[in-house]
Amino acid sequence: MRRTYIEGVIMGGALLVAAGCGGGESPIAPPPPVPAEYADKHMPDGWWTDPKVIEEGKAIFEGKKDVDVNCASCHGVDGKPKKRGARDFRVGDRMKLYSDSAWYWRVTEGVTKTKMKAWKTKLTDEEIWKVIAYEHTFSHGRTPAPHDDYTPPP
Repeated sequence: MRRTYIEGVIMGGALLVAAGCGGGESPIAPPPPVPAEYADKHMPDGWWTDPKVIEEGKAIFEGKKDVDVNCASCHGVDGKPKKRGARDFRVGDRMKLYSDSAWYWRVTEGVTKTKMKAWKTKLTDEEIWKVIAYEHTFSHGRTPAPHDDYTPPP
């Protein structure tokens, strides 16, 4: 039996909805294991909630410090991704799966097979931590919060 193009589109859409993939990010999966060289990297003490650090991270994130570094161009000024595939930092259940070392590794080295590039040549270690501290606020209603909700993957 031949299906028309319209029937195929409708059937495909129904399958996506039935599978729970009708929009937004894919089901929440833990990040891959952190490489050994990044396992001992941790947010400096007090930086998760330090207003000065977060404000500096915001300036970097929004490209105000360096126009060549503008995280908001993909991840959105308000944390709502502007580009397909960009991580949505507002999803707390996803972000709590990322240890500080995993988050640092992803920003530093980028993410293979995605548009997320490595920022290690454009940002210092300190600047990367500041950006991460700011990004973390998105999953806490735009307010500073300790990353004590981190839930290691099983």
